[in-house]
Formats: sequence, structure tokens, C-alpha cells
Amino acid sequence: MTLQDKVSNWETLLEIAQQQTKARRVRRPGQSPSTAPIPSSLHKLAPGAVPLVLLYRDTNSWCPFCERVWFALEEKEIPFATEFIDLSNKPKWYTDLVPTTLVPAAKIDGTLVYESKDILLTLEEQFKDVPLLPEDPEERDRVKQWIEEIDQSELICTVYKLLRSPEADELASLQAKLDELEQALGKYPGAYFLGRFSLVDIMYSPHLDLLAANLPVYRNYPIKGNPRFPRINAWFEALNQRPAYHRVKSDDITNNLLLRRRWGAEPLGNLQPLNAGYSGAIEFRAEAAERLSDNHEVAIKDVFKNSGVQSLSEDQDAIKSEIDVHLRLLAEYLIHGEKTQLPWGRVNGKDQNDSFSAAVGAITLAYIRNRICAPRDMSAGAATAIRAATDKVLASLY
Repeated sequence: MTLQDKVSNWETLLEIAQQQTKARRVRRPGQSPSTAPIPSSLHKLAPGAVPLVLLYRDTNSWCPFCERVWFALEEKEIPFATEFIDLSNKPKWYTDLVPTTLVPAAKIDGTLVYESKDILLTLEEQFKDVPLLPEDPEERDRVKQWIEEIDQSELICTVYKLLRSPEADELASLQAKLDELEQALGKYPGAYFLGRFSLVDIMYSPHLDLLAANLPVYRNYPIKGNPRFPRINAWFEALNQRPAYHRVKSDDITNNLLLRRRWGAEPLGNLQPLNAGYSGAIEFRAEAAERLSDNHEVAIKDVFKNSGVQSLSEDQDAIKSEIDVHLRLLAEYLIHGEKTQLPWGRVNGKDQNDSFSAAVGAITLAYIRNRICAPRDMSAGAATAIRAATDKVLASLY
């Protein structure tokens, strides 16, 4: 029996995956991104109603300032619509609309607001059901001032300088700034900056996520697990309990590859091990399988066009067929785990998988592993799950 005969079809895979995850996206044929997440509170709208918030954000979901606004919208349970802006080719209507020409921007009940902190504060004023600032007026004013200062703080500036240039004095400066942050987290009881979750946590989270993911790889310096920063580590753990955080954050590999591919940063270490808590969780495995199954036509075209697999043969149909079956095998493994019969490569001196098939499969899986971008394509947990599953299936081909 060939691999083609052993693996379920896409319709079956999609049906099974959707039974095990509530995660859904809308298709955007011919657009970038090809799918988009459905806001968790969109169901609150009456049929035919238009959301009061329209968020303008980057197509790749890389922008930390856009992530802040998305995080707040999810935490405050505000229904919203999204307009994606291609940062490499911004449409004229957008640059005419937004004075800074930057993202994010938002129309909130018809009024344009730009700059992430201003959007956050406007949302807080207009949507009060889930408050993310203190009720006490004096404390509220102090926190607002803190929010105003965060983007201009030496910490944020040092983060990006250090990740782009390996100056030793910058690392020492960053350590000092992280020490200050560690102390700030100790001013209130509880894991968050104000004791309970607030806009301050949202302001810091994308930048500290980026830093925690990239420092071990690009500067050989960890934050997570570092005994110097117990409160920062407790803060990360507290964030990790929030469903909205999982919807909007990037995974470490996305952050690592982004820094290398977009800004040419030179790594000093290898990629960190994948989070086993994510890679083994059925909700994340099922989400990854659902995304791959629902969007398999786009994935196959992408692999065929961009992975270099075309050099293996002039028979394009044969290549596409092998791409298809190995992606189905990956989805099957995500859903069924060790119950899935993998190819097993060479047994008793005989190849169990045709060499051409194995070669196409290896290129396909290696390409997909690092092509996935979270949260553009799926959640960070699902991205971790699909990378781990890809490693397992890839190892079985030869």
C-alpha cells in the first residue's frame, strides 16, 4: 500500500480537526494574508451590525504596536473588524488617511485614532465594561503617564539596539533596565505591573516577548529561567494563562527568523528547543491540523513555487502530488499522534518510501516548518505544534 493510500483525504482531516478545536479563520482568496482570525467577541454583534472598531494593521502580524491593540481588543471583549496594510506597499488611501502613515491606526465609532498608546487609551475611555486602568483617579493619572513614557523609555530603545548590534555595553545597559523592570513588578502584590492585569502589561508584552525569544539566540543571554529576574518570569507565566495572549503573540521561532530575515541579525546560538507543553497539547495540534487542512491549496502552491522542489523533476504534477500527500501525512500526525503509521524510511535494506517521494516530502516539510508565521497563519501554540510534528514526520522519511 502506498503512502497515498494510507493517508486520509483533506475533507476527512478537516472534519476531524474541527471536532477537536474551536479555532477558526476566514479565508481571504487572493489577498495577504490568505486567512484572518475571527475576533473572539464578534458573536456579540447583532446580525448585520457593523463593529464600532476598525483596526488597520500589518499583513504579516509582526508589528508589536499592532499586537498591543489587538491584545486590548481581545481582553476588553470588543467586536472589531480588521483592514490589513501591506507595509512594503502602503496604499495611497491609507497614507492620505493617517498623518504618520504608520500602523496601527483605528477608526473608533467613526473617529480616526493612531499611535498604539492613544488607541489603547481611547478604547479604555469608550468601552468601560472590562476596565484595564485603575478606578482611583490619581492612580489612573499616574498609570496614564507611565503609559505615555513607555515607548520613549531607554528599555525599549535598548532592546532594539542590542538585537541589531552586539555591543557588550548595550547588554550591560539592558541588564540594568531589566533590573529596574524587575523592581517595578514588585511594587504591587501579584504577578502583573499593577497587581492585576492592565494596559501597562499590554504595552510591555510584545517587546518583552521579542526580547525573551531572541536574546538567547542572538546574544547568548536568557531572560526566561534566569534567576536574576524572578518577577519577570512570574509575569510571563501569568500572561501565559490568558487566552487573549495566546491569540495575539508570536512564537519564539517566528521571532527568531524574523530578526534574521528582515534585519540580517547574526545569531550567536542555535534556535531554542520547542515548548513541549504546546507541541503535545491536542488543542494546539488540532488547530494546526485545521489550519493546514482548510488552507492546503495555498500551502501546496507556496511549497511548489518557493521551496526549490521543482528542481527534482520536470513532472510538475508528480511533484504537486507528493507535496499534497506529505502535507496530509503531517495533518494526520497532528491529529492522531503516535497512532499514525509513518513511512519508516529504510527497513531490512529496502526503502519503504520511494526516493523521489521522500525527497519531495523532505523539502516540503523543511520548508513548511520555517514558513509558518505566528500569529499570521495560526496561534503561537499551534505553530509550535506543527513545527514539532514536522520534525517527527521528516525524521521518518529516510
